[in-house]
Amino acid sequence: MPLTHRNLLSNVAALLDEDLVKDDDRLLLPLPLHHVYPFSLGLSAPMVLGVPVVLPQGLTGPALARALDEGEVTLLLGIPRLYTAFMDAVERRIGAAGRPAEWAFGTLLALATAVQRHIGLALGRALFAPLRRRVAPRLRLLISGGAALDPGLGARLEALGWTVATGYGLTETAPILTIMRPGEGRFDSAGRALPGVELRIGARADADTVGADASGSDGGVGEIQARGPNVFSGYLGEAGQGTEDFTQDGWLRTGDLGRLDAAGWLYLHGRSSSRIVLAGGENLDPEAMEAQLDAQPLIAESGVLAADGVLAALLVPEADAARGTDADALRERLRQAAGEAPAEAPSWRRPQRIEIDRRPLPRTRLGKLRRKRLGERFAALRRGEAEPAETGPMARGDMAPDDRALIDDPTAAQVWDWLGERFEDRRIAPDTDLRLDLGVDSLEWVVIGLELKEAVGLALDEDAIGRVETVRDLLREAAAAGTTDTAASGEDLEARLGAPEAMLDEDQLARLNPPGRGGALLAAVLQRLARWAMRWWLRLDAAGLEHLPAAGPCILAPNHKSALDPIAIAAVLSPAQRRNTFWGGFTGRVFNTPWMRLVSRAFRVLPVAPARRPVTSLAYGAAALARGGLLVWFPEGHRHPGAEIEPFRPGVGSLARAQGAAVVPCLIRNTGAALPPGAWWPRRRRLVLRMGPAAAPATLAAEGSGDDPAARIADAVRRRVLALDD
Repeated sequence: MPLTHRNLLSNVAALLDEDLVKDDDRLLLPLPLHHVYPFSLGLSAPMVLGVPVVLPQGLTGPALARALDEGEVTLLLGIPRLYTAFMDAVERRIGAAGRPAEWAFGTLLALATAVQRHIGLALGRALFAPLRRRVAPRLRLLISGGAALDPGLGARLEALGWTVATGYGLTETAPILTIMRPGEGRFDSAGRALPGVELRIGARADADTVGADASGSDGGVGEIQARGPNVFSGYLGEAGQGTEDFTQDGWLRTGDLGRLDAAGWLYLHGRSSSRIVLAGGENLDPEAMEAQLDAQPLIAESGVLAADGVLAALLVPEADAARGTDADALRERLRQAAGEAPAEAPSWRRPQRIEIDRRPLPRTRLGKLRRKRLGERFAALRRGEAEPAETGPMARGDMAPDDRALIDDPTAAQVWDWLGERFEDRRIAPDTDLRLDLGVDSLEWVVIGLELKEAVGLALDEDAIGRVETVRDLLREAAAAGTTDTAASGEDLEARLGAPEAMLDEDQLARLNPPGRGGALLAAVLQRLARWAMRWWLRLDAAGLEHLPAAGPCILAPNHKSALDPIAIAAVLSPAQRRNTFWGGFTGRVFNTPWMRLVSRAFRVLPVAPARRPVTSLAYGAAALARGGLLVWFPEGHRHPGAEIEPFRPGVGSLARAQGAAVVPCLIRNTGAALPPGAWWPRRRRLVLRMGPAAAPATLAAEGSGDDPAARIADAVRRRVLALDD
């Protein structure tokens, strides 16, 4: 029977029946506009049923979140990869609240899942109601199609309190054949046939070679064949019945493998065209094998295939496992992981040959592997011909579907193109780490933020910057933030630092005030103790103290080896200098306990959080200089116990230029050996502290090298520190 509008709508009505569809329902259809066809099931059928359709601006997490919230969506129709990302976003939000919240969430979710599975009680609807209100206030029904939904994922989504329905079908069947209705909970199955649809299993496969099925069905595995009013008549120019697409008696050959149990539940076993047949006649479902491999922590993606009659695998390692690991060692670790995945399976079901590729595997928009291209890539890797280009952005065709969808967002696409121009000599991929791979240090984010605002019109606040580690993170933040008016994009960082107090709120400005009497007394006592410890225990050898002025603005720029460094500097200051000195202190160490916060307040330590709030950190330093203070600023940005002194970050140059502050270089030696990271009591060592002559910003900018004046000042200060080493 030919496909008609009425047939199509009847199939949708079977899934969205009168018990589920309400008058105020709204369906979110996560498809980009260029994928919407003139006559679309996703658009036409729901609207005929009285269900408005909401289309997100893009397939990014922020765009979907906005659509769910602002569109007041109640029904969500998507592919399994969407729900995987959806669940990952929920778990990331919980994880951001800390380990206790993460543990409590995992425990309650496991409890709700078990109760729902064994008793049928939807405990999660009450337990996780606050979470659902935050994620999607009105969402209640999740409909999955296009590929098989992972049974564990479906169970977790229902345990969170949402209702989940799944379906199976083809475009040629308009497009549903079976559904697992809400509440049935048979996520290991593709569901049962729609009313009027008939299913049967065609040519059988050998049950010993396809693997046992957890459902306990006693049906054999073979090709799924269908007949019903929703099945198309044939492709243009073909007669339909009797062609290779239909059996002689008129059943559609789906090309999918599966089996039916006695109750009519359908269980899928992959595509017949993708089933792997080995030299010994064994055959297996590659998707089942890939699911086992992907479950290994070291493996991000896998694709299995036959090579020279044996099972082979193309593996993509997790980014963290691959970074900084020797190629041979990585191959051996992945080989072991691939062997452990099917631990109890016969040897022929374990990959005998593997190749490693750091690029995402070729997939369709639905997330399905392109098997032909997978084989071509595996063969090229074996010949040593498929190494990715050394520089430049990754080709979009080589990206994972989620990343391609992310770059469909206009703002993310602009940022991607900008990254390719900004780092033209580097390899740019979604997994590229901005700090480790591109050398973007925390304070350089200030410069990058201004460049993004000028080039793209993108304004990222400091909280967003703190969440960015990889290029993918940056693209997600760009998609979430969108673009802004670029009228003020030429605003210069150093101009802003010229009036730093305008960048700080009242609570932040209060940190600049002198401590009270109690704090001043505590600082005086601790300074005396520091002097005693440095003189009698650590035998501090200090010289050049006359170069440090009694008043500012002046920056003291020491290298940083150990937590002893600020103690050594405090020990050589006069009481007057100490009272007028501000310190840049990393928030992760000097503000993490009540005692350290008390000491920090007494010594006027300013919170420096370069990873999360680089602009605010610089504003604190500039405000201290604007008040005529001496600022102790560690330009390396972190402790570096090794013998070498790392490059100085340009923040010290920006501060010096913005406030016209002289810079005093300072060399510290042996503190790393006296108190290495992790130690709590210093060993006896002879410490060395040297200060050099103060230099004006213009003098330093003329001495150093770099792309801009701030970088040249930082380089010149480092050279002067190295020159103090006798």
